[in-house]
Amino acid sequence: MKRALVTGVTGQDGSYMVELLLSKGYKVFGMERRASTPSRVNTTNFQDNENFEFVVGDLADQSSLYKCLQIADPDEVYNFAAQSFVGTSFVSPIQTLDVTGIGVGRLLEAIRQYKKPVRFYQASSSEMFGKMVENPAKETTPLHPRSPYGVAKCTGHWITQNYRESYDMYNVSGILFNHESERRGYEFVTRKITHGIAKIALGLDTHITLGNLEAKRDWGYAPDFVEAAWMMLQQDEPDDYIIATGESKSIRDFLTAAFSHVGITEWERYVKQDERYFRPAEVDVLRGDFSKATNKFGWEPKTQFDTWVGRMVKNDIYLLENR
Repeated sequence: MKRALVTGVTGQDGSYMVELLLSKGYKVFGMERRASTPSRVNTTNFQDNENFEFVVGDLADQSSLYKCLQIADPDEVYNFAAQSFVGTSFVSPIQTLDVTGIGVGRLLEAIRQYKKPVRFYQASSSEMFGKMVENPAKETTPLHPRSPYGVAKCTGHWITQNYRESYDMYNVSGILFNHESERRGYEFVTRKITHGIAKIALGLDTHITLGNLEAKRDWGYAPDFVEAAWMMLQQDEPDDYIIATGESKSIRDFLTAAFSHVGITEWERYVKQDERYFRPAEVDVLRGDFSKATNKFGWEPKTQFDTWVGRMVKNDIYLLENR
């Protein structure tokens, strides 16, 4: 039985990663930060599984990471832990850099000191490209982050490469473009939209307040993306791969698709804009070329845009009706 340690287990990607690994017969350890009241909304599907176990660790505390490795004794480590909200990174840039960037170095150093062969996956981000100098972005496209979060992800990405080259470690980075699901946090614009639409559909609110509606993103479905992470660690040689859909859609496009699932076509009267939600430095467009992943190990996105947007809206209506 293979053993895996998954950080960020209570988040969107980490929870889907655990479910995939359990379905493949792994013994899985999910790392969470110590809290008086753990947030385990996303782990209810598997937290009682006999092949799953929580361990306590923090990317800001290297000794806790080493202890997690001792407990899990993993063949594979998947790092999804981060301060992952771009907006918050402008408010707390140093904390974001410490956890999302330097925290990756702490985890890699703990793995190096553990002195056992471990395959390591780092969740890198399309936000590293920021002000894109090539569209669509490839693995070789120069990085130009436009937020403290993007800078922090560059730090994690580069230290992953550096430890691979310096210590012959099996480290890979999945450069993930935007990926959403029913488990997305409410602070992200996609979930803010679907939750807001659910409230409007149920008569609980009259509008949604957003920032820039023209920004374009390459949006995919999170369960598809964590499958790519697992596939990367099964290859003979470690490498870095872009995971994306190859299509850019604006927030206006997202609004159109999401509102259509509650029968509203003229959605403009339900949406207000507020400059408070504009970024200090905006990323206007993101789009990725995932052909390397397709050619190397056959990965392609499975779930269509309209399908997963509909799932998000339906889920938020269900949650509000059953709260």
